[in-house]
Amino acid sequence: MRNRVMNHENTNRLKLELKQFTGSESYYQNPLYRGYVYTEGVKHLAEQAEAYWLIDYILSYQLDPKLVIQPFQVWKLTVKDNSAAVTVEDGNDNEIASLTINYTDFPLEEMTLWLVDKTLLLPSEY
Repeated sequence: MRNRVMNHENTNRLKLELKQFTGSESYYQNPLYRGYVYTEGVKHLAEQAEAYWLIDYILSYQLDPKLVIQPFQVWKLTVKDNSAAVTVEDGNDNEIASLTINYTDFPLEEMTLWLVDKTLLLPSEY
């Protein structure tokens, strides 16, 4: 579905679909980051939003000394005007990192993903 425009109706449908993921029976692996896996919900998000780059982005930061020691990470993406602010917290509202994505076509205004013990998941899948 390349070059698909994610309109308001599609973004609302995606939000509703993501709420349906409550646990995962299958896990997927990015070949570049073999020690990490992601869930069915994250896979659905990546496919529907054409955002496999987001998985790569999060996993690429796992070499950062501030992050590698955190077994529980909350990744919050806030999109505005085709750029995004990204904050990473430790699960207790303590900010670990603050990052910026200068350009993105990510269709949702906000997205939160958790990285728990090397598994990337939607909060509803915890």
